[in-house]
Formats: sequence, C-alpha cells, structure tokens
Amino acid sequence: MGIKVVKKLTIVALAIILAAVLVHTPAIGFAQAQSATKVLNIGYYPNINHAQAVIGFGSGEFQREFGNNIQVHTFIFNAGSSAIQALLAKRVDVTYVGSGPSVIGYVASQGNGVDLRIISGAVSGGAVFVVRNDSGINSPKDFANKVFASPQLGNTQDVALRKYLQDNGYKTKENGGNVTVTPVDNPIILTLFLKKQIDGAWVPEPWGARLVNEAGGKILVDERTLWPPDGKFVTGNIVTRTDYLQQNPDVIKKLLAAHVNETRWINNHTDAAIKAFNTEFQKLTGKTVPENELRQSWSRLQFTYDPLKLSFFQAANNAYDIGFLAKGKPKPDLSGIYDLTILNEVLKEKGLQPIGQAGGVGAAGGLAEAIP
Repeated sequence: MGIKVVKKLTIVALAIILAAVLVHTPAIGFAQAQSATKVLNIGYYPNINHAQAVIGFGSGEFQREFGNNIQVHTFIFNAGSSAIQALLAKRVDVTYVGSGPSVIGYVASQGNGVDLRIISGAVSGGAVFVVRNDSGINSPKDFANKVFASPQLGNTQDVALRKYLQDNGYKTKENGGNVTVTPVDNPIILTLFLKKQIDGAWVPEPWGARLVNEAGGKILVDERTLWPPDGKFVTGNIVTRTDYLQQNPDVIKKLLAAHVNETRWINNHTDAAIKAFNTEFQKLTGKTVPENELRQSWSRLQFTYDPLKLSFFQAANNAYDIGFLAKGKPKPDLSGIYDLTILNEVLKEKGLQPIGQAGGVGAAGGLAEAIP
C-alpha cells in the first residue's frame, strides 16, 4: 500500500474519531447532568402544625425552590414517633416533627451510627387538652379513673399529657395509678370521643377544634398557659440526619429557603393560607375542615422558623421526668442537637435576623412575623 493511501486512511480515521467525539460529547454532558440529580425524602403530618409543608409541597411552591435537579419524595406520618423511626432507618432524610420525638430520637441515635440535628423551627403552640362536656371533668381533681388519649406513645402531646398528670399528682395505670392514657391516631380519637369511650385527649390542631365543635368537647387546658410568660413553646421542628446534612447542604439550603418563605407568607396572608391549607388537607385525607374550626385552630398557634430552644430543652426535661428519656440514667447531653448554620445563612441572605445561640430572633420573641 502506498504512502499516500496510508496517509489518506489515517486522516479519514482521525476524522471519524473526531466526529464521534463531537457527536457524543453533548450526550456525555447530559448523562453527567442526569447523574448529578439529588434526592430528598421528606416527611410531615397532615395537620395544621405542619402547615408550611402541607401548603408548600401541595401547591408546588417547595418544588419550584428545589428546581429540576432535586427529586423530592414526600411521606405522610400521623405522629412523631413513626416519623423519627423512619428517619433513623434512613427511609426519610428530613422530617417535620414535634419536640418529644426529636429528643427521644436524638438520644436513641447516639452511638448507633446515625445522628440527628434540628435545623429549623416550624411552629409554636397549637396543642390543647380537650375533655367531654359530660365527662364530669372541670379541673385536675376530677381525673381519677378517667381515660384519656394522645396521638401516639412518646409523641409531643403524649409527653405533655403525661407530664401534666404527673404534675397534678396522678400516675397512669401501668405505673400503679388510676388514670388510663391510650395512644391512638387522631381520627380514632375523634371516633372514641363521639362514642364516649374516652373522657379527654391532648391533641394538636385542628383536632382540638374538631373535638370541641364536632364531638361535644371543651378545652380544659390550652398548652400555651403552661409556658409563661409569653405562651411560646415549640410544637414542631425540622430534623435531619447528619450524614444527609453533610452530604447535601445545597438541598438543605433550598428546603430552608422554601420553609422560611412559606412561613412568612402564611403569617402575612391568614385568609389565603387557611384556604390553601384546607385544599391541600383534602388532597391528603379526603376531607376538609370547616373554616370556623380552622380559624379557631389558627388562633392558638404561630408559625415560625425559630426552634425556640429554651422551650425545647424544658420539653426534654419533661420527657426525662416521666421516664420516656434515658430512664434510670443521668439526663442526656443535648448540647449538640442543633445545627442552625444553614438556616442562619438563609436568613442573612433574606435580610432577616439570624437565630442566636440561645434561640430567638430579638424583639420578635423568636417568631418569624406577627400574625395579623
């Protein structure tokens, strides 16, 4: 074969290789972009205490903040214990959850290869102790031999109920006392109330308003009255695992930006927020809540991104005092439970006051905005 022929073949071969590279380069880039897609599995409850998530995910506002390179999968829980269990088992990466399960989960995770962090607050208030009007209960002195309910063993309202009973000199039957506490799902609590099979229940909103308006109940204790001087106490936080937080700070930042935006919108648009919540609540449960009940519920809580640390640590003490936390052992060290670094970055970028070391954002008392 002549030298000229060899040169021609070589040039042709190089041209083919170059063309192949040029043709496939965009495909390679696309494949790399596709592989860069991240996943967020996040949990929340279908109740008013998690309104930011209910409205934000239902309306698509959160997804718009995440963009196209983050796949979001939502998981619905009835109460905090099951949400924390899913978080520890890595079935979800982040969850909205109450203070009781947060601290119990944090302590349970220590030394087990999984660690949790609270990365934002969500709501203050919105929990009530409702008793039947015909139960004969007018004060704590009437609790003997009564049957009460909470949404789930060890959840935030369950801890609050048991602590309240203890503070008023009562023990549950399993501890040698004469009061029964039955943990059951919120919808079942309503049914048991109507059937007069329980005398009262400590529940989150809107279930408190529903027990009053639909089941002949009355509010014996608005939990805000147990938190002087201002009635502010943490009802919900956002919690994640440290491995997910460290590996996906960009995803967490987008989540918290969406959460802060939704919190501020809810607090400044009460009427629209109530309507939006009911729309999304119906999608999740197949039912709506009467507007008057929603407004009653709304009046007993405040949405926030501040975790209200002091109230959280007091709730942890309550869980310890009733034997739910480190029973028979010294009080656990909770000093590492918060990581508000990314939240404070988001707040700073939005021109909002960051959360201090002790919790709270200055004169606003830790709340994002004042509810109109």
